[in-house]
Amino acid sequence: MNRGPLIILSGPSGCGKSTVIKRLLDDRVLPLHLAVSATTRDKREGEIDGFHYHFWTREQFLVERDRDGFLEWAEVYGNLYGTPLEPPPPGCDLVLVIDVQGARQVLERVPGAVMILVVPPSRADQRARLESRGDPQDQVGRRLAKAEEEEAEGLRLAHHVVVNADLDRAVEEVAGILGRYRQPPGGP
Repeated sequence: MNRGPLIILSGPSGCGKSTVIKRLLDDRVLPLHLAVSATTRDKREGEIDGFHYHFWTREQFLVERDRDGFLEWAEVYGNLYGTPLEPPPPGCDLVLVIDVQGARQVLERVPGAVMILVVPPSRADQRARLESRGDPQDQVGRRLAKAEEEEAEGLRLAHHVVVNADLDRAVEEVAGILGRYRQPPGGP
């Protein structure tokens, strides 16, 4: 049985949530299992199917959706994204790295889930991150325009907020939050 609750790491595109969780997984300090989301969007350079996402056709995705095979799902920027219902390995805490819309669905469906909202220090930093990962300019503009709305909703939903101005510090903050939830009852 898991020692901690289901963890949601959420935030707008370009906030660094995927980078933060990658560092936590690489450090292997906490027993975490990252749920791999499915998407119908095209792979970016360097992404690996089954590690970054399950890259599915729209038809595959819709079949899984119709059989209620997702914990959450949404259409974002014309592409479908969803978290397949798969249990984590024994002793590991399940972590979802999803957008705010998906986080809302999970919080409604899973009482006790904990949401950590990751936000960029500024829109300029967010723009630079989106551009550096190769997002086309039209997508950068759309994602920046939606970021204010996502952050506002995220602030209403989140149990914790981490400003990702410095990656090492953000990773340390998220690890500390996760560690507090893993404390046994009556622990320090």
